[in-house]
Amino acid sequence: MDWLLQPVQQGWCKYESLLDGTLDLCDIATMNEAIAVHGENSRRIQDAMKPRV
Repeated sequence: MDWLLQPVQQGWCKYESLLDGTLDLCDIATMNEAIAVHGENSRRIQDAMKPRV
């Protein structure tokens, strides 16, 4: 269930779009992949900005 609702929680789509069929599982998978890539890129940026000792 978390996988289906992740784009809704991130504000990328509305819950109603899942219910009325506007979005299908392929759309959800694409958004979840993009969310994961964004998270990984953000983590890498934060790591790169840390001072090296």
